[in-house]
Amino acid sequence: MPHLADVKGIRVGHASDTKGLTGCTVILCEEGAVGGVDVRGSAPGTRETDLMRPMNLVQRVHAVLLTGGSAFGLAAADGVMRYLEERGAGMDTGIPGVPKIPLVPAAVVFDLRIGNQAARPTPEMAYEACKRATSEAPEEGTVGAGTGATVGKMLGITSAMKGGVGTWSITLPGGVVVGALAVVNAFGDVLDDRTGQILAGARDPKTGRFLNMAKMLQETEPPPGAGMGENTTLAVVATSAKLTKEETNWLARIAHDGLARVIAPVHTLYDGDTIFALSLGSAKSNLLSLGAAAVEAVSEAVKRGVRMARTVAGIPGLAR
Repeated sequence: MPHLADVKGIRVGHASDTKGLTGCTVILCEEGAVGGVDVRGSAPGTRETDLMRPMNLVQRVHAVLLTGGSAFGLAAADGVMRYLEERGAGMDTGIPGVPKIPLVPAAVVFDLRIGNQAARPTPEMAYEACKRATSEAPEEGTVGAGTGATVGKMLGITSAMKGGVGTWSITLPGGVVVGALAVVNAFGDVLDDRTGQILAGARDPKTGRFLNMAKMLQETEPPPGAGMGENTTLAVVATSAKLTKEETNWLARIAHDGLARVIAPVHTLYDGDTIFALSLGSAKSNLLSLGAAAVEAVSEAVKRGVRMARTVAGIPGLAR
């Protein structure tokens, strides 16, 4: 099955708290990758994203952490830093006696409404995810940062469905690979862009039928505080093409079109939608082709994130 770690130099690992219903997912690139980021949602929770933006000094990062626990979960990145430091991975400052500094951008999803609200991903959990990281196809669905993910929360958690982790990759002519991994915890519904049908989302509490949130929001105001601050879709896009920092940021930006294809509504006031992009390797490729592949890979990863999600805590998942 195509997946993010088809990009050489990438390893993916999960750690899951199946009782507390939270977890984290780490994307390791220990040799360093040119990084970019684009945040579109209005309620993000992030760490070390400024260093990835154009005009800032740092060029390479060594891992990306996607985690549950809302803002509490950002502390889990310390475990990734410890893992990398122990292996001598990081930015060399050139100062005698100063260790290399691992650079680990991170972003969170809000999963505190299900499971144990006191359960949060810890540095120890993230360290364990690093130990489990592999270049093989990662597990999808209700795992890692997707353990407590849900979608379609406008009428509350009881009308929502399970989200989760999904991944996909595309190989372009000439062999350049573009891969994506998504953690789907969206305010909106997740759609099949080929048929227009809703795959997972808000359901009528009486009939169980999908409500079609994008249409509802055009016809009526949402209940006060509906889904406020409880949502976010995260993604990492990686490619074996050699890109500059500016080009990698462009790739992160265009990849948001993949979310817009399959989530409605997307990038809302109550989402923190964030996409990271990583460039590894030395292959040459046309930037427009890379962008088209990134959009496709992200949209496929999002759909797999809900299709592979299992039912937990009474919240139905498509994988049952």
